[in-house]
Amino acid sequence: MSSDISSTFHIERARAEHVPLILAFIRELAEYERLSHQVVATEAALEQELFSPNPVAEVLIGFEGSHPVGFALYFHNFSTFLGQRGIYLEDLFVRPEARGKGYGKALLRELARIAVERRAGRLEWAVLDWNAPSIAFYEGLGADLMREWKLFRLTGNALQHLAEQP
Repeated sequence: MSSDISSTFHIERARAEHVPLILAFIRELAEYERLSHQVVATEAALEQELFSPNPVAEVLIGFEGSHPVGFALYFHNFSTFLGQRGIYLEDLFVRPEARGKGYGKALLRELARIAVERRAGRLEWAVLDWNAPSIAFYEGLGADLMREWKLFRLTGNALQHLAEQP
């Protein structure tokens, strides 16, 4: 552990009993991102998706002593160009009172270690274009902003409509 963070900080892989905490982190992140109205996740849904025999994602939780202060939720994707798996970081969040202590970097460093251990070809994520503090943080870690790529998404009625087309 680097000397820039508290000696009481540690990271654990989430367990099923952490589901209420994970949902609380998701709601706090959504509030920060001004997207609370989009959160429809439930504890039951998270438990099914994260802790079933074939989980679709994994979660790391950062603790300052026994107090949870942040989380990272991630899953595997695949790069056809590399011909190997990658890791996609869906959410990284550190509670405001715990920011500036190196905890976000520690969570990302642990995720990078997992990526290397699993022989992932890349670690990637998206960030909202207005989130200058996060963009600066990621660039400070050596991450490249992929300006030439635009993210597309189908949800709700648009997803249903496309699925129903002949």
